[in-house]
Amino acid sequence: MTPPARRGRPGAKVALLLLFVVGIVAYLAFGGTRYVTLDGAKQHAATLRAFTDAHYVEALALAFATYAIAASLSLPSGTVLSLTFGFLFGRWVATALVVTAATVGATVVFLAARYLFGEAARRRLGRAGERINEEFTQEGFNWLLFMRLTPFVPYFLVNLVPALTEIRIRTYVAATALGIVPSTLIVTNLGQAFGNIESTRGLMTPEALAALSLIGLLALVPVLVHHVRSGRA
Repeated sequence: MTPPARRGRPGAKVALLLLFVVGIVAYLAFGGTRYVTLDGAKQHAATLRAFTDAHYVEALALAFATYAIAASLSLPSGTVLSLTFGFLFGRWVATALVVTAATVGATVVFLAARYLFGEAARRRLGRAGERINEEFTQEGFNWLLFMRLTPFVPYFLVNLVPALTEIRIRTYVAATALGIVPSTLIVTNLGQAFGNIESTRGLMTPEALAALSLIGLLALVPVLVHHVRSGRA
């Protein structure tokens, strides 16, 4: 049985929605689509490197804040930022930074979407919405891990679908952090050859995509086992 809808204050919801809109408008107005690109990053690579060498801690803090904000606004900048941070900080530090910041940003999107329209959207989906909610309530970690690992599922969709369910926040955070590690490590590792990369397209080799997809499918094995056992019972 679905619990009664949690009614938030309309004014608070409008303010939250406006905050996201203002963030996206500011990104466009200040030329984010021009600066947060591979060409833009390469053009300022020397300056960024010099700043990082001179102010390492501050550079880490700015990089974290930049990625977290970009992720919370679902801006199409993750690959470029991951490459840039791989170049500036090395694969291991950059991977830890990106995974943490991306998890924070994704959680912000998840909580905001759940608060703004999660239950209302699930009710509109009817039986399908209840089925999705049931799956994510029982096997949320495995389903979300599958979605995070599979490179063909759009990032924004992975953030929004769980918002329609009652998945626990800690489950969402854990599956998100674990699920984005492999692809992040691949991209930050490539960032160490930053100057030789001409395009963000095709960074993932077919072998890497196949491997990520296979790992994602393995995450669904416990779900399959659960359904088989339930069917026998």
